[in-house]
Amino acid sequence: VVGLGNYGLRGTRHSVGMAVLDRLARQLLVADGWQVDRRCCADVALAAAHDLELVLLKPRRFMNLNGLSVASAAEVYSLRPEDIYLVHDDLDKTLGKVAIKKGGSAR
Repeated sequence: VVGLGNYGLRGTRHSVGMAVLDRLARQLLVADGWQVDRRCCADVALAAAHDLELVLLKPRRFMNLNGLSVASAAEVYSLRPEDIYLVHDDLDKTLGKVAIKKGGSAR
């Protein structure tokens, strides 16, 4: 699960993905487990839920470069595209509205 955003710019709508990951890490009781993984330039926490092993990832890059961290993490942690969930803002949605979709585009 990847929380997209601008690393270091907390509290902005564009970094909501990272805020969601922080909350998820607390709920999964791994909030103290964040580690810097230099191989993918990201903060990573490992968790388990519902018989799944989860990699929580917060790229340490600006939003437009988050994909580099996601691609590296996919290689490091042997993840397939269908294993990856991205959490990000969408200005076309009302603040607080959540949607789950498969696939997507640059928009």
